[in-house]
Amino acid sequence: MGAECDNRAANMKMCTCTYEPCPRKGKCCECVSYHIKSGEVPGCFFSKKAEATYDRSIANFIRDRSGR
Repeated sequence: MGAECDNRAANMKMCTCTYEPCPRKGKCCECVSYHIKSGEVPGCFFSKKAEATYDRSIANFIRDRSGR
């Protein structure tokens, strides 16, 4: 990918990812693609508390969303 995102400014207003060195911030298409390829879920799908752990695993997503 790597192309500029026309929606980046708007996406940044909603981006909840706290991983600061991430080059995909605000580039949702790149972010989702990256995490899917890695067998993970993007940070914006998690609660604020779970996102802060940087554990993007599917198992952690299920735990987070099921309240366990």
